[in-house]
Amino acid sequence: MFEFLTFSGHHRYGLLLIPALIAVEIVLLRLQHRPRYNYKESATTALIFIGQLLSRSLAVVIATPLLSWLYQHRLADLPLDNFISIAALFLSVEFLYYWMHRSSHRLRWLWASHSVHHSSTRLNFSAAYRLGWTNAISGGWLFFTPLVAIGYNPTVVFGVLALNLSYQFFLHTETIGRLGPLEWILNTPSHHRVHHAAEGVPLDRNFGGILIVFDRLFGTFAAEPVQRGLRYGLAGGVPSYNPFHVAFAGWKTVLADMRGARSAADIWRAAFGKP
Repeated sequence: MFEFLTFSGHHRYGLLLIPALIAVEIVLLRLQHRPRYNYKESATTALIFIGQLLSRSLAVVIATPLLSWLYQHRLADLPLDNFISIAALFLSVEFLYYWMHRSSHRLRWLWASHSVHHSSTRLNFSAAYRLGWTNAISGGWLFFTPLVAIGYNPTVVFGVLALNLSYQFFLHTETIGRLGPLEWILNTPSHHRVHHAAEGVPLDRNFGGILIVFDRLFGTFAAEPVQRGLRYGLAGGVPSYNPFHVAFAGWKTVLADMRGARSAADIWRAAFGKP
């Protein structure tokens, strides 16, 4: 039932397009005289992505029992047989993704995994797949369990989430400018550049997946400066080409602070305080 947590054949076929899209982006960056790929960094990202694929087996082991139990004890059977019900599920996943993503920037336990994605100093298509190895442990997937508990099939819930994340691949680029009126509704490359910026704009903004409306509603929206040229990466961080360092640096900091804590309150802040 929970093949959404694994590397399915459909995803494998989709990945065949990535080298072609990256090649097109490299050409466009040259034509637009924008910062080119850092190939050492992209190679590190490729190794991190391989580790992330392997870590999905752990996600299956951890998530499947709880999702199975919740669906067996669901409150209702929620059909998806008309536009309204499909739209409701889409908006529900988008809403929960917004809060999961926002929490990943506010809580150190979640940021330890999510910071891997923000460690790239170049925003390009390859950076979209710089993903943490410990997402199953940090527990961001738990944000979507209420939808399973009320009656949505978990395969459908996480399938919609997978589509949401697939859309976001195209947000990781500097080759696409502003998209006119669509900027008011959709999350766009312009909005996502602000999200990844390490300076020059308000930090920790634009948490939406496909839509930007919840950022506008909850006060976390920030527009890209007219004069582009943002710096990306971790604020105050030193870039590394060691995939293991990138994958576990956040956890190393959290665990070190927890070991040095002198009270229960300090332990809590070390694990769940602001990054």
